[in-house]
Amino acid sequence: MQRSDVLQALDSVLEPWRFKDYCPNGLQVEGRADIRRIVTGVTASAALIDAAIALQADAILVHHGYFWKNEDPRVLGMKKSRLAQLLAHDINLIAYHLPLDAHPALGNNATLARVLGITPLGQGGEQNLLWRGELAQPMRLADWADHVQRQLGRAPLALGAADKLIRQVAWCTGGAPGMLADAVALGVDAYLTGEASEPCAHIAAETGVAFVAAGHHATERYGVQALGEHLAQTLGLDVRWVDIDNPI
Repeated sequence: MQRSDVLQALDSVLEPWRFKDYCPNGLQVEGRADIRRIVTGVTASAALIDAAIALQADAILVHHGYFWKNEDPRVLGMKKSRLAQLLAHDINLIAYHLPLDAHPALGNNATLARVLGITPLGQGGEQNLLWRGELAQPMRLADWADHVQRQLGRAPLALGAADKLIRQVAWCTGGAPGMLADAVALGVDAYLTGEASEPCAHIAAETGVAFVAAGHHATERYGVQALGEHLAQTLGLDVRWVDIDNPI
């Protein structure tokens, strides 16, 4: 399949033009024009590129690509090595950041809700990235943290009273500790994201809204998998998911 057709299909699903993002969405590094096999992963690390080369992929599709706002634009060191590998093997790098977080069915927030058994009730906040929902059954914070660990395979940081009853939760995958105050304003019992920052402990203690940091990588594994499966089903492409573990 022609690269242009794959990109058109992705753009039609994710509508990147609706978002003000911190990086370019879509094709970031141009490779061969014909795409038959795609490797999907969370981040376009050197390890993922090596896996794609070994699998003879024509393209890599990720959530975290390159060319972030305010980063050093020079092609040096690690950036040079990554780009050199992509260019030497004629591999396309395709990345979608906020559009993949926000998509109502294939996005990181939507897929994490399915993994954790949360019923979504609505979206809001900046660019509709803050989701709100409810658990199938109320549970204590300690039990909710255990559930998150079982589902994601990573022990979360849980701040709040262990016996606090959790019914409604808000969440935003990845690195969104700054949305805790917005979650408090929604009146939920707990807020879940990937990473913590210093103010989170104080906000949780003073508002009574529990805070759970379940891992940036761990909370964002599912959107790009769902997007890859969508491409395989709709375009007939050979899509291979590769999970490069990341403790953050």
